[in-house]
This record gives sequence, structure tokens and C-alpha cells, in this order.
Amino acid sequence: MLLKEYRICMPLTVDEYKIGQLYMISKHSHEQSDRGEGVEVVQNEPFEDPHHGNGQFTEKRVYLNSKLPSWARAVVPKIFYVTEKAWNYYPYTITEYTCSFLPKFSIHIETKYEDNKGSNDRIFDNEAKDLEREVCFIDIACDEIPERYYKESEVVRDILLIGHRQAFAWVDEWYDMTMDDVREYEKNMHEQTNIKVCNQHSSPVDDIESHAQTST
Repeated sequence: MLLKEYRICMPLTVDEYKIGQLYMISKHSHEQSDRGEGVEVVQNEPFEDPHHGNGQFTEKRVYLNSKLPSWARAVVPKIFYVTEKAWNYYPYTITEYTCSFLPKFSIHIETKYEDNKGSNDRIFDNEAKDLEREVCFIDIACDEIPERYYKESEVVRDILLIGHRQAFAWVDEWYDMTMDDVREYEKNMHEQTNIKVCNQHSSPVDDIESHAQTST
């Protein structure tokens, strides 16, 4: 198991970024969705956890066949997606990714937001995580994003860099929003994005199941 800790400093407080991260996720998902690929929102509803309290649960399907390297496109179904499940108890979130074509593939992400400069070496409770992890710092202002470059070990880092950089770039659009405002924006973006993605293919699940039966 590979364990990494990414530390990202933002020029915003934790309270301010509560709105910003919701706005960024919705807008970025919409902009990246087109021609039957992108992010389909399957579920988005309030959720209560006995330990973490009230939060929001979302389930999404990320269709990304054209984003795969050529060798991968040759062996996966035409309609291929990654399932994202997220439990947002801001300022703590849990996100899990699984793959429709690779059942043993999974990514587990825990995120904590704190008002510091990335200096907390014990931000996660489990000491084993602190001992085994590789710590990577991400600079949203100076770090470069490679163009048309694929390297498996850097995929998560690049996604985090792009997302947090855009959240700050769009700060004038979301800074004066209330939580009700951003939830309404999120709802509208999800509806528009689903139309973009889902109208291009009628039944992605059937396509994947058909491919699996042919391969066995």
C-alpha cells in the first residue's frame, strides 16, 4: 500500500474555504465534462455519522476513457468510469475511489483543513500513518502542471494542484456566497453536468457488463 500526505497552503481561512471548495468542485466538474465524458452526480444528500456528526454524502461516476494512456484504452470498455464516494464533514472529509473495470483498484483519501502553514506533523490521529507516510508539499502559485504527460505516481498530486489553484483563481466568484447560495449553485451545476455527460451514452453499465461477459 502506498501512503502519501499532501500539504497544501491556501491564502484563505478554514471557514472561508468551506464555501470555496464546494464551488470549485462543482464548477471544475462542469468544465471538465463534455461529449459523454466527465462527472455524473449519482447522489448528493445530507448524511449523519455517529462519530463525525452532520455532513454531506456524494456519489459520482467519473467517465474518462479518453484521458487514459493509449495502452489502457486498448483493454478497457468503451464506457469506463471511476466511482467516487465522499463523506464531507468539513473540516474533515473522506473520499474513496473504485474502478468499474479494476475491482481491486482503490484510493482512500482523508482530508483535514487547519489554520496553519502545513506545520502540523500530527494532523492525523494514527501514529502509524505519520511514521510510514511520504510528505509532499504543493505550492498552488509556483508548481508546474505538465502538459500531455502521464505518470501514475503524480496523478493525485496534479489533480490536487489544479483543483486548489482554481479555487483561489475563482475567489471573486464565490467569496460573498452563503452556504445556501453555494448549495443552490452546486445543485444547478450538477443538473447541467449530468445532462452533458449522460445524454451522450444511454447505458454505460450495460456496456461494461457486456464487455466483461465477452472477456470471460
